Amino acid sequence: MKRIFSFFLVLIAFSARAQEYKPFKVNLSIGYAKALGEGLSGGFLFAAEPKYGLSDNFDLGLRIESAGIARGVTISNNNQTYTGKVSAFTSGLLTGTYLIGTGGIRPFLGLGAGIYSVGESDTFSVTNGQGAPENVKISSETKFGFMVRAGIKAGHFVAGVEYNAVPTTAVKLTNTTIDSKNAYLGIKIGIDLGGGRK
Repeated sequence: MKRIFSFFLVLIAFSARAQEYKPFKVNLSIGYAKALGEGLSGGFLFAAEPKYGLSDNFDLGLRIESAGIARGVTISNNNQTYTGKVSAFTSGLLTGTYLIGTGGIRPFLGLGAGIYSVGESDTFSVTNGQGAPENVKISSETKFGFMVRAGIKAGHFVAGVEYNAVPTTAVKLTNTTIDSKNAYLGIKIGIDLGGGRK
């Protein structure tokens, strides 16, 4: 009985502490998407992330992001790389973020997982073994991936880096394999609307 009573006291104390902050907030961020594969180039990104604070230190969220990235390909039989047009990599991820400490400036760590929609490539020519060149185009596709983040929050302002682990696309021809890496870094600054102390 004492253990149950102690458990309820801890829950009450935790809930009271959690209510020091407004639980709802929306993060709006802009930044640079740095592509990580050969032949790829990055560009502008924008993200919106509604969050709910389960406590002063832990937020659950839904990150919706669009990043402009030029798809690149590596052709296996001659190590050739090709950079295509810029297209949108969009994603919707469930996120969890842990804020360290309770001061005005707090570092944070987080994880996320969800769906990435990867934009299509241009049409490019590939020499497939000894045969005539083939025109190849990588279509847009949807992949499951995950995200790891770290950064600093100062008041309502947020700066961070996110690694988006999106599986590589592989296209197999008769004598050639074409790889297009989809992982990218998001380097971001933003602001939390709402939240903060009551």
